[in-house]
Amino acid sequence: MMRKNVVLALVGLILGSLATVFVGGELGMVGSRYVRRGSHAKLDATAPLPPGVEKTTFGSGCFWCTEAVFQELKGVHATVAGYSGGSVKDPTYKQVCSGSTGHAEVIQVSYDPMVISYAELLEVFWQTHDPTTRYRQGNDVGTQYRSVIFYHTDEQKKLAEEYRHKLDEAGLFPAPIVTEIVPFTEFYPAEDYHQDYFSENSRQPYCTFVIRPKVEKFEKVFKDKLKPVSPN
Repeated sequence: MMRKNVVLALVGLILGSLATVFVGGELGMVGSRYVRRGSHAKLDATAPLPPGVEKTTFGSGCFWCTEAVFQELKGVHATVAGYSGGSVKDPTYKQVCSGSTGHAEVIQVSYDPMVISYAELLEVFWQTHDPTTRYRQGNDVGTQYRSVIFYHTDEQKKLAEEYRHKLDEAGLFPAPIVTEIVPFTEFYPAEDYHQDYFSENSRQPYCTFVIRPKVEKFEKVFKDKLKPVSPN
């Protein structure tokens, strides 16, 4: 019953705020320089998690965009961009982009559930991409851009499935949600130049015209969940 109430509450939040996620926003910017929020570590996918920290894996289009959003959240300890859900061991970016490996571009997130819950992460996930287009996010087209949740625990699976069902029941989106909810198996970190891509390359055209507007809108809607701006 508690989990059901959480799902219903989050659906209500989305219904109330989705209209604003696609309009103007606020971003921590100084001139054309991106301002980093708080401290952020890189996640070693092979290392044991610190006590109390949990892990999840999301795919919602280009992992440059997804990481730029999730690493700004309070309670997110670390992120790493990578590949999951395919059949080839340790694939390269070029192989994944070819569509031949079956991998999705994902981010793996370690988070403190005492600061940000898995339900809150799901709220951010479903509000910051289009979960009704199977293999497309904007101009990014291909199986690697599919909407997918790789759950690490049975509890993550239950909450994600209930949340997806309630969103569909509410008719929030103009088409059925096609987000895959599948068990996590393997994760392969992407090449180094993909990590922290937005913060390291904020003046590149893709960052300026694609990622930055998305982050601006995200920060407008979720401003109460953001890390403070780092003094450095």
